[in-house]
Amino acid sequence: MAQIITRVDDQLMAQLDEIVASGEVESRSDAVRRALEAMIDQRRRRLVGEAIADGYRRVPETEEELRWATENARALVAEEPW
Repeated sequence: MAQIITRVDDQLMAQLDEIVASGEVESRSDAVRRALEAMIDQRRRRLVGEAIADGYRRVPETEEELRWATENARALVAEEPW
């Protein structure tokens, strides 16, 4: 496993230590690892969303597709036991 060494200010370190002390994470390393994973996942999701939106801009839905999607969405909602 690779290792990262970084500097953080005292306030950030104190907040990190509070998170560790509360038991939310096992260690400083665990907190940093989770934060990086969350940031990378957020970026991945943003890129996927942008790619989907770009695809719809390049090839917009047809009126027929929109009508079909609306009808099916309404049917699914109608089936719910609200």
